[in-house]
Amino acid sequence: MINLLETPIPAPSLEWMLLAPLFILLGVGSLGILLEGFVPRHLRHTVQAGLAAIGILAALGVTVLNWIQETPSLAAMGLLAIDGPAYVFWSLLLVVGLAGVALFAERRVGGGVSSFASSAATVPGSPLEREADRLRREHTEVFPLLVFALFGMMLFASTNNLLVLFVAVEIFSLPLYLLTGMARRRRLLSQEGALKYFLLGSVASAIMLYGIALLYGYSGSLRLAGVADAIGAGAGSEWLLLGGMLLTSVGLLFKIGAVPFHAWTPDAYMGAPSPVTGFMAIATKTAAVAALLRVYYVAMGGLAWDWQLLFSVVAVVTMLVGATAALAQTDIKRLLAYSSIAHAGFILVGVVGAVQAGENVSVASVASVAFYLLTYGVATLGAFAIVMMVRRAGGEANGLESWRGLGRRSPFIAVLMTLFMLSFAGIPLTAGFVGKLAVFASAWEGGYGWLVLVAVVMSVIAAFFYLKVVVAMWFQEADEETVGVVESPSIATWVVLAISAAATLVLGLVPGGLLDLIAGASQFIR
Repeated sequence: MINLLETPIPAPSLEWMLLAPLFILLGVGSLGILLEGFVPRHLRHTVQAGLAAIGILAALGVTVLNWIQETPSLAAMGLLAIDGPAYVFWSLLLVVGLAGVALFAERRVGGGVSSFASSAATVPGSPLEREADRLRREHTEVFPLLVFALFGMMLFASTNNLLVLFVAVEIFSLPLYLLTGMARRRRLLSQEGALKYFLLGSVASAIMLYGIALLYGYSGSLRLAGVADAIGAGAGSEWLLLGGMLLTSVGLLFKIGAVPFHAWTPDAYMGAPSPVTGFMAIATKTAAVAALLRVYYVAMGGLAWDWQLLFSVVAVVTMLVGATAALAQTDIKRLLAYSSIAHAGFILVGVVGAVQAGENVSVASVASVAFYLLTYGVATLGAFAIVMMVRRAGGEANGLESWRGLGRRSPFIAVLMTLFMLSFAGIPLTAGFVGKLAVFASAWEGGYGWLVLVAVVMSVIAAFFYLKVVVAMWFQEADEETVGVVESPSIATWVVLAISAAATLVLGLVPGGLLDLIAGASQFIR
């Protein structure tokens, strides 16, 4: 008989260096919350922005160092997979996080205050909120919230366990729900967008959790490799497996913003503060796509014929809805929201056509999908930085009528916005063209030529609403009653604009080196 008291229990081991980026973000976010209670109000903005930027830079440095030195391995008792794709998506998320901090810190274009509400807990327009506005108060805890969201996204992108998948999606979703409802202007619209995002996100997470339960019931394991082994052995009920696959996909497709789980996107993008929209538009997609690739190619590669067909249908409908709905939009943020939906469809084209091989799982489209996310991300960050700058007396001038004649009033800003719009449209010599070419080539090699042809047609349709913005800026006369004025931003926002524009041009002209680097890190470990 075994004496459990005398049986040695192995101590859990943590790979501290591999997990250091996550620990750094968790520590910085926690420290930021503590500083809210000790740092004087007039210093909090500077301290919080500096702390967040330093923490994200440190996490990025450690991530790159590990990428160079370490071999791929499972970490945290097998709960996380620190492999090539994890390093690629972690690096992309941290770069986006740095840009997010710069946009969050912008105060010059808001008359000395940030884009965030002075008192988000009060009733919009109430005496308490007016008093907070008069005292020029602002929420500086938005920086720790951004850091916590990044922590959850990185966890989400590297999970090797279905339960951790659910925990991670909640970790990064809750800060985003809060940030969405904290706009200084149009407070009721901001709260409406946050409420829709929260309610629909909660339902999607619950459905995903039920799908995870079905997969566990089928395989008896929460590990991705355990699910894959059960599928290979043909054990369990096929209905449990198919049900789990379908329901789990709901939560992931919701975060990507794919149809029919896209209803939250226009309202959340329109109501959220523009820095939050810019960060959320690319960071959430990046984390969700990373998790989607890992879950479906590592755990459910044996069902590829089933879910590839499902995702191909979703991709077509998503591209169609995003491209056609954007044609009717007259609000720049709402137009970019439907643009985001269309881009989700283009990303799924690369995911569907991926080819897997090897003892572990090497997915040919990791490089193309990651590169597409990068090209979409730099254009998105640049576009929303400009959206913050075009203003009227009541705040941002988001109506397209306010953008008329912008090329005459501020030609430099109009040139930058034109560059980003052309990249979104996939015009040659921009990064967006190379990104689309990469995902289309990946899908073509995977045997989905028909899907590529559909995507090309949708790209042509999408080009019309991007050119609508260009035409308004350069070829339409301004209305003196609705004209928007460009306010000069702080140095941090100029840096984001400069890097976004340079990356859009450079990646469109000489993308080979970066594509090769990412292609060398396309193997998931089990």
